[in-house]
Amino acid sequence: MEVAGVRVELPANTPMVVLREQDGRHRLLPIMIGSPEASAIHNALEGIVPQRPLTHDLVVNLFEALGAQLETVVVTEVREHTFYAELHLRTAAGELVVSSRPSDALALAVRTGTPIFANEDLLDEAALDAPDEIAEQEEEAILDEFRDFLEEIKPEDFDA
Repeated sequence: MEVAGVRVELPANTPMVVLREQDGRHRLLPIMIGSPEASAIHNALEGIVPQRPLTHDLVVNLFEALGAQLETVVVTEVREHTFYAELHLRTAAGELVVSSRPSDALALAVRTGTPIFANEDLLDEAALDAPDEIAEQEEEAILDEFRDFLEEIKPEDFDA
């Protein structure tokens, strides 16, 4: 799988990340995520490096400091509209699998260049068939809309 992009679902302005199969049918797997995770994924895809490490950057730094390597990220299933993922790590003590939200797993994967996978059963259940060709203008318009969303968002928007 590859991260096809981060988009905003209208009219609710809900961010989502879209994964695309690299081989086969090129199905799309849209996953609703939170705004902070959308920003984290988008920034990593754009190569934006913060002055100080944010949460996902910190986790990558921790992996390095502890000698762990993120081998793969696997989006495993969806239950009651909630997606689940796993981080597959290689450590000095052996392989380790850690449960994760897909948004966090993907934010780590794009920072580390880690391969992303999705279970075939999940794709059969939740993926959409990709259109034969997505116009570049449509993609750019969606990305522009998301960039505008990111520019307008403020920390107080996340107060509970």
